[in-house]
Amino acid sequence: MAQMTDLVRSGHFFRARGTSWPLTRRARRLAALTLLLVLGWAVLVQGGGWLATRYIQETVPQGESILRLAVSGLRGELARHERLPDLMAHAPVLSAALREDATQADIAGANLYLRYVTRLMGLSDAYVMGRDGTTVAASNFDQDFSFVGKNFEYRPYFRDALSGGQGRFFALGTTSGKRGYYFGAPVRERGRTLGVLALKVDVDAIEDSWRAAEYEMIVTDSEGIVFLASRRDWQFRSLAPLTREARARVAATRRYDGAPLEMLPLQRAGMVGGHQLLRLEMNGARREFVSISEVMPKAGWTVQVLLDTAPARRQALTASVAALLIVGAVLAALMAWMQRRARLRERLSIQAEAQAQLEGRVAARTAELAQLNARLGAEVTERRATEAELRRTQRHLVQSAKLAALGQMSAALSHELNQPLGAVRNFAANALTYIDRERVADARQNITRILSLADRMSETGRTLRNFARKPNAQLSDVDLHDVLRDALEVIAWRIGKRELALELDLPPGPLMVRAGPVRFQQVIVNLLSNALDALEGRPDAKIRIMAEATPQRIVLTVADNGPGIPEGLDDRIFDPFFSTKGVGSGLGLGLSISFNIIKDFGGELRLVRRPGGACFQIDLPRLGGPA
Repeated sequence: MAQMTDLVRSGHFFRARGTSWPLTRRARRLAALTLLLVLGWAVLVQGGGWLATRYIQETVPQGESILRLAVSGLRGELARHERLPDLMAHAPVLSAALREDATQADIAGANLYLRYVTRLMGLSDAYVMGRDGTTVAASNFDQDFSFVGKNFEYRPYFRDALSGGQGRFFALGTTSGKRGYYFGAPVRERGRTLGVLALKVDVDAIEDSWRAAEYEMIVTDSEGIVFLASRRDWQFRSLAPLTREARARVAATRRYDGAPLEMLPLQRAGMVGGHQLLRLEMNGARREFVSISEVMPKAGWTVQVLLDTAPARRQALTASVAALLIVGAVLAALMAWMQRRARLRERLSIQAEAQAQLEGRVAARTAELAQLNARLGAEVTERRATEAELRRTQRHLVQSAKLAALGQMSAALSHELNQPLGAVRNFAANALTYIDRERVADARQNITRILSLADRMSETGRTLRNFARKPNAQLSDVDLHDVLRDALEVIAWRIGKRELALELDLPPGPLMVRAGPVRFQQVIVNLLSNALDALEGRPDAKIRIMAEATPQRIVLTVADNGPGIPEGLDDRIFDPFFSTKGVGSGLGLGLSISFNIIKDFGGELRLVRRPGGACFQIDLPRLGGPA
């Protein structure tokens, strides 16, 4: 390194043996100029052509998307009217106009009907022809270019429909001079073909949507003739020379009504990514396109998107010029680097000084880091102690949560057993009375009910104990009528003690849901008990139980005319231990337990706001309905 520094300083670094400095400098300049010219030629000519091909290939996905949209639009427009001819052909007004004994009123009715349908469906024209191809009625009967009396026997759609099929044909109208797609359908009466109905669909709107600067659209028929194009001067031109047979077929159907059908001057210019490059020289302008095409076999059409390659070639030229500038900048940077070598010694001195300063800063920073490391060690020790304290606190919280859950379960069990115990006491008292009066059958019935309520209390205990059961366990198919009847028997001892209007409104027939019968009864008893508590001391007390059924859902509503739920408590009404009753009137667990039971059934218990009392709805899937 020291020797190289001395050479740079003395100015002999680039001097070769036996060659003077001026000659070496000129040689270097000549070599740099030659290299620049070679690189410029390679970038502009070779790289430009490669970049143009690449950028043209990148436009192909855009063209394919445009092509898919265009083909979908054409297919959608044809499909929109495809079944209309068959539907209209069954209209009695058309068959009446085609009969041999048709009156002027019949023909006038057909004219008005065709005009109405044409305006309603956005058609260009609609008309009916007799078996000889003569138009009998048309939607344009009152216009100067009316089809009435015109003969279209030469059109393929007429012959196809007359033979019993569906006619399809695209052509230039011989009377109106407008392009359109024709649909033909036979008009029959009692199995006999009276004539043909023809509908003409205007395609000018589709063609107008293709106007764009970056691409052109053309649609050709089976003969290769352009009949739809984004440029009007391309219409009715062929992509290849037409043979004498092709011209004869076009003339026989009068598809383009005597148009000259000149050839569109498109020439093949190669391939790019499997697609043809086409060059067009027309009206003194020269353009190049990449062609992307798709065949519509049902209509016999070929749709082509012609993407102009001029933007891609301009982009390639811009990229080539940019690359050339980059190459020039690299060469200039290389020359500058070679000149900076002369100041290498000075830079080495500056670097040595900077290195000394850096070593001093590193030593100071190392000392700071050592102090910081000591502080971090102290913080780590402190955080470990804090973490241990947090673990102890967490264990205490877990124990507290277990005790709270045990207390909640005990309170819930006490709450849920109060209602059945009251009913048991009532049925037992009545059974004693029946025994004293020697009404054994009635006493037996009450004892049976007591046994059922005992089973219910046992099921309630198991439900509260088995809080870790799987969803939908021990569910069965139950009828809402049966569940409601059993629930009313449980709560009957409270209902019979006071003046109360109880209204039942259930639709007839079974209302089957998937639920646990005992737990479902428990929910209804809880809702009725809450309603009875709210109606305490009210002279006009009334409870309404109503069910609404749809094929998918069953909604059971329990409503009363009490004071209702105060505003602002909707989000808390189903919380455990929350109650709107006075102190000592309840634990606030009934709605919480009921909410979770209905949720376990796959349904929803909700509060419905309405004037004049509280209203709760149970919404459950109906058995057999769609999920």
